[in-house]
Amino acid sequence: MAHKMTQDEWRRFVSEGTRTGKLSTVRADGSPHVAPVWFVLDGDDLVLNTGENTVKGRNLARDPRVSFCVDDERPPFAFAVLSGRAELSTEPDAMLHWATRIAARYMGEEAGAEFGARNAVPGELLVRVRIEKVVALSGLAD
Repeated sequence: MAHKMTQDEWRRFVSEGTRTGKLSTVRADGSPHVAPVWFVLDGDDLVLNTGENTVKGRNLARDPRVSFCVDDERPPFAFAVLSGRAELSTEPDAMLHWATRIAARYMGEEAGAEFGARNAVPGELLVRVRIEKVVALSGLAD
């Protein structure tokens, strides 16, 4: 039977290993757009980066509403869906700090600085999602 995750449980779940998140944004015509992204949690916020001219970057600049899904595709299966509103920044120091932290999670500490510098340049956005709602279940196949 499925188990509703506590706040501590879903935070550990979404932060475990190198799970990517699937970011859903709203296109200009109202239809959804979904893309996999690297991310980290910062307190009650979800932090990621993207190019300002990507579909998701343009969508977020126009409409900050997002849904974000992290899942475990292995039995007994689990997922967390985080919903909220994005705030965008191009502040260089903040972009470098967070791009480096995000890259270190996925590529390792040694490569983090290299990837962070690559992703903290003009034309990139720092995206901070203020989490407003969480639905998280584990043990779906139990």
